[in-house]
Amino acid sequence: MHNSSFAHKLAVTSILPRMRVGMVKPINIGFLAPLSGPVQSWGLPGLNGCRIWEDWLNRSGGLLIQGRRYPVCIHEYDCGYDGARAVAGAEHLVRTHGVALMMMLGGDTFTPVRDYLTAHKVLTSTLLPSDLSPDTPYLIAPSELHPIYNVTGVDWLARNRPDLRKVAMCSQTDALGTPSLATYRAAFNATGFEVVKEIRYDPDVTDAASLVQPMLDAGPDLLCWCTSYAPMVHAMTEYAHAQGYTGAILSCTMDNYDRLVARTSVAFMEGATFQFPDFDDPKLRRKAFFFNQPHVFFAEYNRRFPDSWSAVSWEYAAILDIWHAAVEKAGNVNTLSVLAAMKQIGEVTHAFGAARWWGEEMFGIANALVGDWPVVTIQNGKARIVEFGSIPDWLSRHEALLRAEMSALEQLWHQRAAAGSGLSLNARSVPV
Repeated sequence: MHNSSFAHKLAVTSILPRMRVGMVKPINIGFLAPLSGPVQSWGLPGLNGCRIWEDWLNRSGGLLIQGRRYPVCIHEYDCGYDGARAVAGAEHLVRTHGVALMMMLGGDTFTPVRDYLTAHKVLTSTLLPSDLSPDTPYLIAPSELHPIYNVTGVDWLARNRPDLRKVAMCSQTDALGTPSLATYRAAFNATGFEVVKEIRYDPDVTDAASLVQPMLDAGPDLLCWCTSYAPMVHAMTEYAHAQGYTGAILSCTMDNYDRLVARTSVAFMEGATFQFPDFDDPKLRRKAFFFNQPHVFFAEYNRRFPDSWSAVSWEYAAILDIWHAAVEKAGNVNTLSVLAAMKQIGEVTHAFGAARWWGEEMFGIANALVGDWPVVTIQNGKARIVEFGSIPDWLSRHEALLRAEMSALEQLWHQRAAAGSGLSLNARSVPV
């Protein structure tokens, strides 16, 4: 759609005269996510990042639509990861503010509002592509392709750590854990890893020892936490350290990894692999995407919202970046026009570079963006990108394998539709 990012355009246009005609009626955006309670880490850091994006855009003059500039206003609603509150929030944001875009975490808070948002043709974003189906034509997953991007971490390890051949993995049985397990199964199968232990656990389980000890007893070279929640990732990692484990660790996310380094050791966490970088990473400076200067975004985020950086700190803002480009291309905020602008050109610039729309075989609709995704390892106590792995390249070789594993766990869209509302994303309350 656009090769330059929003912030790059800001850097250029900030030295030019600003057109302030039309700065009366704002363009409203809804942020419907958990901002309190045990799942707030999946919502609140994302709102923080969006506030920075909102401030940057409005300081530059606002959205440019057919020669007129309009400010944006993000309206938040805390649904606390409760379905009834999500319904109330969706109705409030649509009726009161007429939002042009609704940003959501997804999962159990999207299911009860799906029909309402679809009937009102509200362009809605989710962080969980598993929400996608042919029945959700106005739902997009342009930022996070969970859990498909996890194949890049396994692929990198297979090529760079040939000493790792035996893996033990665990995953909770919910809307994040089950498709993640299917994806890791496919990725390990594609690269020849031997799975020596696989544990599926109820999301209410908080006893790390009951999960990790059987995994350790299987003698793995690699422990994989799949997409376990951050508190459980910490508890399991600390248990493995306490038991004298000396092998490698792989996880989808490793939020607050600095606390793990402090509670274990720099040596123990060396080489731990996951999928979400800090945005001051040197390799991000050399790529022209997202805010064009991600380290500036990272610095401002940490100044304004200290000790809260996580995977979602930038993901909702990345969605806004794509939406902003499509609105200016369409010349209006109408859902159908903006979607058409997004799809008009097959390749779109998303958070980590060029991407394409994909998902018809997996989700029944091509409303998810796939492109490169970073593989991150801890080096001397600091997260560092080691590679931008290509998801499309992996899919070109192994998509059939992924579909088979998704089917085995009944995660394809038609299987989920037949099962009704599907699995739940449950709150975790284990202290970190």
